[in-house]
Amino acid sequence: MDLNAKIYVAGHRGLVGSAIERRLQQVGYRNIITQTHTELDLRNQSDVAAFFKHERPDYVLLAAAKVGGIIANNTYKAEFLYDNLMIASNVIEQSYKYGVTKLINLGSSCIYPKFAAQPIPESALLGGELESTNEPYAIAKIAALKLCRYYHEQYGFNAISLMPTNLYGSNDNYNLETSHVLPALIRKMFLGKALREGNVNFLRKDISLVSLGYGCDDAARNAETITEIAAVLEKSGITSDAVTLWGSGLIRREFLHADDIADAAVFFLENHTAEDIGEILNIGTGRDLPIVELAERIRRAVGFEGKLEFDRSKPDGTPRKVLDVSRAAALGWQYKTSLEEGLDRVIKEYAQARK
Repeated sequence: MDLNAKIYVAGHRGLVGSAIERRLQQVGYRNIITQTHTELDLRNQSDVAAFFKHERPDYVLLAAAKVGGIIANNTYKAEFLYDNLMIASNVIEQSYKYGVTKLINLGSSCIYPKFAAQPIPESALLGGELESTNEPYAIAKIAALKLCRYYHEQYGFNAISLMPTNLYGSNDNYNLETSHVLPALIRKMFLGKALREGNVNFLRKDISLVSLGYGCDDAARNAETITEIAAVLEKSGITSDAVTLWGSGLIRREFLHADDIADAAVFFLENHTAEDIGEILNIGTGRDLPIVELAERIRRAVGFEGKLEFDRSKPDGTPRKVLDVSRAAALGWQYKTSLEEGLDRVIKEYAQARK
């Protein structure tokens, strides 16, 4: 690829999009196009069409999406379905219409059936019932990958759909109401530790940086004493003695650092075609662990000396979800960041931002 090629990264401010932009810059690409949500609402068909007509990108990486953890998915079902359908439909259609050389569509492992065989091969798609708590998001992502497939079959459009496992990394979402499990665990442990140590400065800095969610923000910002802050955080399952997590903690999940999905996206941008890839390609580590073990690792790394408690009245989600990544390996790509290294990196970043 020409390092001067015009590359549009949709969703460059998010976890995945920002990692992709960094990776492109590291490789040496000099003509990267970005637009904030305020500048371009990807749900708006006419605005997206006008953008593509004006910019005429050579390549597109579609990382824009409305995302969130089990709470957000289960609460804002209509928005998760509508917003993601519109974003994908508009970007894919205009990419084809304006002659984009290749499009990389980023999906999610939640597209697979709730009780798929483990590790999950790409052939498991549409082989069973989806997990109900993230069904709207999954349906939107399935529609997007099918759109890529059919634009390729019907028009020869070189659109590739990569399906990453659970992601974490720099620029993650730490809002306790809308975040995924790993960043929520990190934040809860840090807040519990600060309560235990009476570190009011850390608590105030943290609350000023990121919304707590659950309608707690105003009360948290107005709290003046550690007792008042503790009363607010307790509503989110955080005390000086324990943090409470949703579900049993026994479900298993696989985690991939965002820098690795970015590396995969750029690798497949530069190598292979839709013909090589087929309908979808799994991107992950092929390794998983129970949430309770993940929580213990984070608790120890953060230094929180309280207990872990699990609210079994809350849903677990899919019992297990680890990807078969053998096809990606056969095509020349494998992950680089171990969970230990990745956790160490994001925990240090989180602490540094609150000093």
